Amino acid sequence: MSGDSQLQAKRPVSALLAGPYGHPFHPVLVTVPIGAWVTSLVFDIASHVVHRPGFLTQGSEWLIAVGVAGALLAALAGFLDLFAIPAGTRAFRTALVHMTLNLLVTVAYAVNFLWRQSGYTGGASVGWGRLALSAVSLAVLGVSGFLGGRLAYRYGVRVADERTQAEGYAAAGRARSTRPAA
Repeated sequence: MSGDSQLQAKRPVSALLAGPYGHPFHPVLVTVPIGAWVTSLVFDIASHVVHRPGFLTQGSEWLIAVGVAGALLAALAGFLDLFAIPAGTRAFRTALVHMTLNLLVTVAYAVNFLWRQSGYTGGASVGWGRLALSAVSLAVLGVSGFLGGRLAYRYGVRVADERTQAEGYAAAGRARSTRPAA
């Protein structure tokens, strides 16, 4: 990859919408659906352990909805980041797979939410099919997250260049030597 292509992938298409140079919004926004969906799975599992699981079942359902809304916001920022990556590169292909997996997971969770709406359990535990769909969706999200990490940490997409990063390693203030000059 040429240096110009690599630098292009570090700069935002729109700093206002995707975050300024070195501070992309996408990694921050993905914490909402990840946290919501992980917690919804914990609630699903816990609904099979407690005596009155209705609050967990309902909480899980709404955590899925929060995750879908958060995923859509994260997707918008991620889509802008995709535009910064030069087409035809390994980073671009990885980003397309990452995006496709995330969209599939978001659709799966939207379907899971609608499935839960159509089959209200009246305070019972989450059904095994719904729980399995959440678990599989979360596993696919993990694969996608691995690819997102590859984009940032291996290919440096939307990460500051090395010269900018070097600022963090400069000594804050040089300590004066207490030894007398020789």
